[in-house]
Amino acid sequence: MTQGRKILLTVGGIYLALIVLAIAFTGWARSDNEEFLPQNEFKLDSWGPLGFNKAVMYLLIAAVLTLFTMIYVARRMQARPNRTQTAVETLFGLMRDNITRGNMDDKMAAKWFPFIGTLFLFIWYSNLIGFIPLPTNTEHTFNVFGANIPSFAIYAATANVSVPLVLALIVFIAFVSEGIRVKGVGGYLKSLIPAGIHGPAAIPIFLLEVASTLMRLLSLSVRLFANMLAGHLIILFMAGGLAVLLGIAALGVIILPFGIAIFIFEVGLVATLQAFIFATLSAIYLGGAVAESH
Repeated sequence: MTQGRKILLTVGGIYLALIVLAIAFTGWARSDNEEFLPQNEFKLDSWGPLGFNKAVMYLLIAAVLTLFTMIYVARRMQARPNRTQTAVETLFGLMRDNITRGNMDDKMAAKWFPFIGTLFLFIWYSNLIGFIPLPTNTEHTFNVFGANIPSFAIYAATANVSVPLVLALIVFIAFVSEGIRVKGVGGYLKSLIPAGIHGPAAIPIFLLEVASTLMRLLSLSVRLFANMLAGHLIILFMAGGLAVLLGIAALGVIILPFGIAIFIFEVGLVATLQAFIFATLSAIYLGGAVAESH
């Protein structure tokens, strides 16, 4: 038997033993749940007179990390790259070559790269820190030397639809403004009609293209919001929320490994992928706004 199979069998045996113990001591009897409400995990309680809340806190952390990254990289570039610089240059190449230059010409890419790069980093950091437990749950607190400290919880600002929507609105204003700057108002509106469409048929096509352009707000915001919200909800349920909600304690032991696996998947892939998709679509929309043909 190989070493890998021995490890797998050992882990599986421990897992089965835990399930048996959980069933033996807690059983499958259900208990009524009157306290745990999953939707409260995303509730935004005001922390002060100015309306400061956990969503604003997460956005501020993401903004500070984005600025720190930019400043840190700018001040520590070396002729002989170290490990940090190598990693940063790889990220820089991804943002510049794959996202920006891949969707617009070099001149335009040089102009819009700071915007696209900042957008990618900000969303990426917002997604990543959303999986770090922070003391943000003011509904449940614990006492430390007489001070009531909020419970630790995970929350992503990008799981609040208002944040992706504002980011999408900024991108929308950016690519429409760029299109009008290059082509003029009339030229930009005419560019919405595909080449070869003339006469009365151009009117419904134009209206459809206007609606399609407006729908880009949804294609950007809802994709990011829905993926982050769904990921956090699944982790919440699999990490014990479902067991509490159904009132079956033994269920928590059974589904916990799946919750851990989903957590790793969300942190390792989804957080980065959603930032990449948002930045790439933004670059596509900017490049398409100034393209000669539709």
